[in-house]
Amino acid sequence: MSRKCKSSESSNGPSEKSSDAERTKGCQRTTSSAICLLVNVRALQFFFVAATSWCLGDALAHASLSSGVTYSFNFTDIDGKKLSTAEGHITLLVLAGTADGEKARAVGEGVPDHCLGNADYKMITIIRFARSHTAVGRRIATVFIRHRINTAAKRLQARYDGQKIVRDAREDIFVVPDFDGTASSQLVEQSKGTEFQVLVFARDGKLLAQWTDVPSPKQLADVLK
Repeated sequence: MSRKCKSSESSNGPSEKSSDAERTKGCQRTTSSAICLLVNVRALQFFFVAATSWCLGDALAHASLSSGVTYSFNFTDIDGKKLSTAEGHITLLVLAGTADGEKARAVGEGVPDHCLGNADYKMITIIRFARSHTAVGRRIATVFIRHRINTAAKRLQARYDGQKIVRDAREDIFVVPDFDGTASSQLVEQSKGTEFQVLVFARDGKLLAQWTDVPSPKQLADVLK
């Protein structure tokens, strides 16, 4: 009897050990799953926070400009001259698409006479291209823009002569060809296409006025004092 019982106990041993091993593995799998779930949840929370922060930051970076706020925007014109909205001049800045040539011209013609040839005032025109261009396309566009600038300089020179201003009008025309959106992205969102804008900045870069269409000569005169 004793031997049979002992034999029976011996035969049950491996089964019990196998069962214990399975329970142990089951617990390990359960624990591992819980840890994985916790890690995944935390990773998801981190991603959500990071994505929200990125989107919010991007939205703030492209928020609309506000009058009374000081901005220091920097550009390089077609002649390689470095320009800024906070360099001590009263700056009239025009953001125009390639189809807005007549609007940009109208803004220039509406500038008060006392601003002509006056070192305290500067007009900058940014020409924003709606699509990217190849190197060859940029060179062709640049030649065309220079031709338009020379034509505008002749019209401006006639005003200078009429005001007895002895100065080369071409030196007072600043045009920034914006082929890749680098210049215009400082002012508006890329998604807004070639939105036309006219902005006036004080000597320190404070935004004094802004329009989304051609302002009247009186509106310009009220700001460009």
